[in-house]
Amino acid sequence: MDLNLKLKKYRIKPEEYDLICKLLNRPPEGVEWALFSSLWSEHCSYKSSKNYLKAFRSEDPRILTDEGENAGVFDLGFDERMAFKMESHNHPSFIEPFHGAATGVGGILRDIFTMGARPIALANFLCFGDSESPRMKSILRGVAKGISTYGNCVGVPTVTGATHSESEYNSNVLVNAFALGLFEKGQKMISAKACGIGNLVVYVGAKTGSDGVHGASMASESFDSQIEAKKPTIQIGDAYFEKLLIEACLEVLEKDLVVAMQDMGAAGLTSSSFEMASRGGVGFNLNLSEVPLRDSRMGPEEILLSESQERMLLICEPSKKAQLEGIYQRWGLEFKVIGEVVQDRRIQLKWQNEVICEIDPDLIVEHAPRYQRPYHQLQVQDLNLLKNHLVQCEKDWMDPEWIYRQFDQRVGLRTEVGTGNPVASLRLKSNRNLGIAVGARPWLLKMDPKLGAYDAAIEPCLKLMAQGFYPQAMTDCLNFGNPEKVEVMSQFVAAVEAISDVAKIWKAPVISGNVSFYNETENRNIIPTPAVAVVGLKSSSDLKIGSCLSEEGMTVGVLYLQKLSDPFDAKKIFESASLFFKELLQGRVRSARLVTEKGLDYCLFKMSESGFGIGMSKNQTQLQACLYQYVVEAGPDFWKNLKIPFEIIGTTKKTNQSVNSKTANRFNQTWGLI
Repeated sequence: MDLNLKLKKYRIKPEEYDLICKLLNRPPEGVEWALFSSLWSEHCSYKSSKNYLKAFRSEDPRILTDEGENAGVFDLGFDERMAFKMESHNHPSFIEPFHGAATGVGGILRDIFTMGARPIALANFLCFGDSESPRMKSILRGVAKGISTYGNCVGVPTVTGATHSESEYNSNVLVNAFALGLFEKGQKMISAKACGIGNLVVYVGAKTGSDGVHGASMASESFDSQIEAKKPTIQIGDAYFEKLLIEACLEVLEKDLVVAMQDMGAAGLTSSSFEMASRGGVGFNLNLSEVPLRDSRMGPEEILLSESQERMLLICEPSKKAQLEGIYQRWGLEFKVIGEVVQDRRIQLKWQNEVICEIDPDLIVEHAPRYQRPYHQLQVQDLNLLKNHLVQCEKDWMDPEWIYRQFDQRVGLRTEVGTGNPVASLRLKSNRNLGIAVGARPWLLKMDPKLGAYDAAIEPCLKLMAQGFYPQAMTDCLNFGNPEKVEVMSQFVAAVEAISDVAKIWKAPVISGNVSFYNETENRNIIPTPAVAVVGLKSSSDLKIGSCLSEEGMTVGVLYLQKLSDPFDAKKIFESASLFFKELLQGRVRSARLVTEKGLDYCLFKMSESGFGIGMSKNQTQLQACLYQYVVEAGPDFWKNLKIPFEIIGTTKKTNQSVNSKTANRFNQTWGLI
């Protein structure tokens, strides 16, 4: 095949080909093309972003994982640890909405239990285009069904999320999945670092099919008009099989039968084997002929690149093979020894008794190109410019009730508060609660990318604090367009700077995350959208702070954390929120809620769903324009020495209000759901 055609087929740039030839001291041969194509893709190598992600590094001793693990693990004390991560499945969900969204859920769950944690919660961040844009109504239905079907069937509750609609997502929807897992007393954390010369490399889970071949490369390029041609790159998931895999993997970890474990995610067997070997400084001898197949016609390249779902790669000691095999067979899963760990730092691939490749895994994993793409510094603009847009957004917000009503929120019996509330709450055995909140407002990111990135991290922190949770740690999903464009790269760098700044101010480190570039179709990029999920901890389940009004005769006021008339100051926002949090811990607050993009009227309406309303002494036009404000219900003593700017707006009273569903019905009619 002509060299240019080969470079096009494997999506390798000429300068990258030259680097490969230099590393190998010769041109690539055979399956080496596929290996470099997949592991040097943007999706796997982070070649445009890795230099900047160093800003998230933290010396916080509560972080228990090294960089590069499947998910971050964080110590909560009291013999409890959590693992969580957020990841994108944007390209697959636009091409094949149901399977793209479903396998996004499956993939993020495997990132959690491959660390040894039991998944206990799911969340999502979704962005769709206009309801009248081509395919968009069917995409929304497919994505919602994919998320709910997989999560409900696998038995992990979907407890919170965010949904937005903007025309800039007409050709590139965003489907970001979050999962959280818990290690309780005695549960062992495991790494994806291969070790132990002579140990076995074991394949477990489902059989390998031809679905998802070249999926990582597909997710690393912009879309054109040939969407249908990309459908074979989309994986097909099976939630029931995933449930079996979760239970089997947690059982073998509990019995200490495995020394390393890795999900076969993006780039399938290639990424899992090469990354495990590289991390451990060892080599593998792998026999591809031993890989269980759904299609006997598959060749070595397809086997290496398949992204078939529900598959794991394990390292185990030979003496534990029989016991390990018995457990996976009892759960009805494939179990096959496909290789062994060797001392030489090389991976040998055999196919039908012939060695088809021998290569140092570090050449591919550690020597991928690192691009220092051009960008310019962005600054936060004058907040007064946002005033008119805040008013407009209060009219145009999207009600996601139809979506989240499909989610099983209570399975597992840990969920105390679920979707439809500002913060999801999960019970821990230590009589504490975990809170989860998700943030990013596309309209604000469109107006001011750096301020919007600050907001993506600040807003969920403020939501958590209003309900009595102190932010502990963050994960992000950085969704951007084509990084080869200066404007997009400038937005990305600004987002990393802003989120890392918030993480330092709140002392809530970014412990995991994902970068999704090339969300671009025919030269049109999405709004820069760094979605952030923050997990908070409530010191006692007995601390009850409602998000709805709770008692007649209480005073209701608005606390100003960031006025539009003042320069933006993330530290000052934190200081004001911390002062409020201290008052909240003293039991002086009955209920509180952060005013979001839906506006003060909507906030007051939601707070009145409990049957208590407000006798208003001031209306919204009399209040100061604000980027962040709390509505707080408290007794008169709370307001006497409060060191945060505030205004009293009324007193609570008993009402007969019932939940008004006009807004939800308007959404359902607009999107053709009723």
